Amino acid sequence: MTKILYVEDNEDNVYMLTRRLSRKGFELVVAGDGAQGVAMAQTESPTLILMDLSLPVMDGWEATRTLKAAPETRGIPVIALSAHAMSGDRERALEAGCDDYDTKPVDLPRLLGKIEALLPDAAKP
Repeated sequence: MTKILYVEDNEDNVYMLTRRLSRKGFELVVAGDGAQGVAMAQTESPTLILMDLSLPVMDGWEATRTLKAAPETRGIPVIALSAHAMSGDRERALEAGCDDYDTKPVDLPRLLGKIEALLPDAAKP
């Protein structure tokens, strides 16, 4: 089973997306801030990380840079999720080390397509 680490501080978003992705066969673990996300990426060994960019303690930009700098987590694909679709955010996310970028509210078919592009074997039912 594909394990996804979802780093998100909004409980409504966590509830909605974890339910929807679980129904698609993914195992989800959740971190409530960027520092916890970095720690959990090391202990949980997820196949993919969904990273909110606006997080407490350590924001998603810094958490992604930290993950991509560490040998044990640099190979884990990261999809940035942002409700603040400002001009330049996608580029900034990619520069921080994210492998892809998506906006909130999440469009599930679009997100599943991005997951499948990064994990071709894992995203199939």
